[in-house]
Amino acid sequence: MTDAAETTWLTVPDLVELTGQSPSRIRRLIDDRHLLAARVDGVLKVPSVFLRDDAPVPELHGTAIVLADAGFSDAEALDWFLAEEDSLGTTPIAALRAGRKAEVRRVAQALA
Repeated sequence: MTDAAETTWLTVPDLVELTGQSPSRIRRLIDDRHLLAARVDGVLKVPSVFLRDDAPVPELHGTAIVLADAGFSDAEALDWFLAEEDSLGTTPIAALRAGRKAEVRRVAQALA
């Protein structure tokens, strides 16, 4: 079960305003997996928990790459970050934000 329905979602214009980056830079961050996005009601949106201090959570990128290497699509990876992970006792993004990068990446690698 995912917490995506309870997540605050930010559009590209929201991210431009929040980060001070251009729309093309925001799209590049998404393309390069520094941020993950999903279409919500037809609009590309990023979960607000993927940001810290108005910038992408730095640990998100490497973990997203690990998941991509394990065969996850970006949509599947986004769902995984927002879903409760029993082995972590919380959502992977909450664990990353709490400084548990190595533990989250071990769990992600085990999914391969």
